[in-house]
Amino acid sequence: MLEKTRQSLATRDDGGVPKRRDAAATRARILDAATQEFSAKGYDGARMDQIVDRAGCNIRMAYHYFGGKEGLYLKVLERAYEQVRSREVELDLKHLAPVEGMQALIEFTFDHIAGHPEFVGLMATENMLKGRLLKKSTLVPQTTAPLVDSIRDLLRRGTDAGVFRSNVDPVQLYITILSVSYVHISNRYTLSIMFQEDLLDPSWLAERRRHAREVVLAYLKP
Repeated sequence: MLEKTRQSLATRDDGGVPKRRDAAATRARILDAATQEFSAKGYDGARMDQIVDRAGCNIRMAYHYFGGKEGLYLKVLERAYEQVRSREVELDLKHLAPVEGMQALIEFTFDHIAGHPEFVGLMATENMLKGRLLKKSTLVPQTTAPLVDSIRDLLRRGTDAGVFRSNVDPVQLYITILSVSYVHISNRYTLSIMFQEDLLDPSWLAERRRHAREVVLAYLKP
């Protein structure tokens, strides 16, 4: 009995909060649960008690790690952007030929949004809030700057090689890539009804993916 008590105390601090070896797993569970809650219900509709219930922990842990609903929501946003930015880095665009690199970026962006509808929900929520909470983040702008540099490098090398037109703004281009990858997901229900097509059907998405790639690459031709 004494040994079990010692083991229990070894995993908790004086406030009853798990120590470091369990903290990462607990934080991840809370962030996963909060991502689903905020994405589905927005910031105002999300409830902390529902989040901790999903995460299988008590509400005191959530406040201990994130300081409250606003802090948790901001961390959810930052993690969502960190995930997409880190996967973009893995594309290693600087070592790809200009057309190959641009195609890789277009297809990755399309696939990431199609595979992460919760990301679309979070962006919709924060836009409804007019960026009120995201503007408090220094991390998101910092992690976005390397992406812009990578696109600028692709464009410069493509222009030098004669395969891309000149004077393309990297931010304008990325917003175009994001647009052709995003609208059919963010508006999937209304568009499906309007056009009487299932916009989540794999064959429709495959055609949309091809269309998105061809639109952007055609624009970039000299």
